[in-house]
Amino acid sequence: MTASTTAPAQAQHTNAHIDPAAQVSDAGFVPVQTRSERPRSFEPSDFGTPSGREVNWMHTPVARLSPLFEVASPNDGVTYDVVSGEEFFAAVLPVGTAPRGEFFLPEDITAAVAWQGSPEAMHVRIPREQEVAEPIVLTVTGQGAALRADAHIVIEALENSVATVVLRHSGSAQYTQNLEIIARAGSKLTVISVQQWEDDAVHASAHQARVDSNATFKHFIVSFGGGLVRINPNVELSGAGSEGYLYGLSYADAGQHLESQVYLHHKGAHTIGDVLYKGALQGERAHSVWIGDVLIGAHADGTSSYEANRNLVLTEGARAESIPNLEIQTGNILGAGHASATGRFDDEQLFYLQSRGISEEEARRLVVLGFLTDIVLRLGIPSLESELLAAIDIEIAEVDV
Repeated sequence: MTASTTAPAQAQHTNAHIDPAAQVSDAGFVPVQTRSERPRSFEPSDFGTPSGREVNWMHTPVARLSPLFEVASPNDGVTYDVVSGEEFFAAVLPVGTAPRGEFFLPEDITAAVAWQGSPEAMHVRIPREQEVAEPIVLTVTGQGAALRADAHIVIEALENSVATVVLRHSGSAQYTQNLEIIARAGSKLTVISVQQWEDDAVHASAHQARVDSNATFKHFIVSFGGGLVRINPNVELSGAGSEGYLYGLSYADAGQHLESQVYLHHKGAHTIGDVLYKGALQGERAHSVWIGDVLIGAHADGTSSYEANRNLVLTEGARAESIPNLEIQTGNILGAGHASATGRFDDEQLFYLQSRGISEEEARRLVVLGFLTDIVLRLGIPSLESELLAAIDIEIAEVDV
């Protein structure tokens, strides 16, 4: 079904609560228990300024994000360059013009700021039945650590289309960004977001995707750079037979904070979901946060779902936080589960490699590469895979054990 030409009014979507962490009632505090209960609104003021005590902010260094709590003025912190696939960039979408707002609804203040700060949204549109052989690539380049920018980008794959869209972030800026992604019936869409910012960059992004019947959506977050990078994907498998594969790869150095709060909602029947995030950390105050929420709805019969997060801590002083959550509202499913593990080098693996004549330094390199390569090789773009493996090699060479 083709999108209507007029998006629903902004006010119709608003479902805001004053305190995202808890509601005050006659009975006292009633905390927000699940991701699906979080307040949503297009208005930044509806969320209030985060204090760091809210459930969705308690693992984030809020003070470092504070410049992103107000709309950028002027909005000049980044530049955009279409490297390939320019023909798939349609006319910009003002507020109220479909498909902008067809699915996206901000869950926190930075997403609401990005919405309000983007009077015109970029629109990547894959025509019906078209298979795009080469990746569509958009680069986002920061123009300076003190400069602000807001963005809302819509990626729409029409019925039975096939495409890969890559967003690459570099330079330095204070940047809020929304990605609104719609994979219509029968489409096969891959979206890859690569963060290779400078160490002083601050980036908060909300990725929200709806996957319609018999569509397949693959989503990758690859974060190697940036002082603070917080990217929260929200994927709804709305149509029967839809599939969602959410993958993440991060490598945090000293002082870096890399965060993802992942939400996968099985809404339609016979849907398949797979979430796998892997991260490596090294250096003093290297910090990663992964929160994974899976909701299998009341009508999601025949669902198969699994989520996992694995972290490899390479040095003292680094810290990884991992919180998986699973909510099931129907008993008629094929299977569901979650797992989380965080640890140091496997001494047995190192001993085995060294016993075969491999130096300790090379053994450590092979263990880290083996751990992270799994995600890299799922990208399906050989040139990007080679580049990221080389970047991992550079990171490993800097490990001071």
